[in-house]
Amino acid sequence: MSLIVALDPPRGVDPFKWSVNLIESIGNKPAGVKVGIPLTVRVGVEGLKDILSVSPHKLRIADMKLADIGYVMSLITEAIAETGVNAVIAHAFVGREGALENLKRTCDELGVKLVVLGLMSHPGASEIMRPVFRNLLGVIKDLKPWGSVLPATMPEAIREGREFLGKDVKILSPGVGAQGASPGDALCAGADYEIVGRLITRAEDPSLAVEEVIKAQRERVEACLGS
Repeated sequence: MSLIVALDPPRGVDPFKWSVNLIESIGNKPAGVKVGIPLTVRVGVEGLKDILSVSPHKLRIADMKLADIGYVMSLITEAIAETGVNAVIAHAFVGREGALENLKRTCDELGVKLVVLGLMSHPGASEIMRPVFRNLLGVIKDLKPWGSVLPATMPEAIREGREFLGKDVKILSPGVGAQGASPGDALCAGADYEIVGRLITRAEDPSLAVEEVIKAQRERVEACLGS
């Protein structure tokens, strides 16, 4: 399975009930779920722990987009790990020394997978991140984390990242659906997982939407890779 569902409750709903209902609806069909700062702030660490207690998924990713000194990022990771997440996302641009290297040690001690974000897809990313993308990939390669984040809307960046990072670093790609990429686009470019949110979570039947996305992924990959 190559699908990760992003749990981002909309405004005006009970975030706890919404998240639990969604997890129960999709079951173990996707490979994992991703929770972010908005949900964590709304339900708190204990609430998030209760939500993830019903998750049967192999991957439970905390998208904290950590970007601080190593000590602070480690403190956050230690706290969020208590909820049952087994992966955490941090920004590459903070660098290794005094930052990501410290976080990597903490993650290794906790048994938490470190995922490092190398590029974003919003227009502002072209101002700073895209011009130094190769440098950010260098940070990721030297760090040797479990995974990296590269946008599904930029397949050329995924291909560049895969060539630069090799096969040992997993590539997770958000941006499928509402942001414009189609299921399977990132996988064809070299990603290992696609992160999908509103295309599934806002569907009338999220369980059926998961099945449709997985089917579309499979068909797209078969067409582009012939397998």
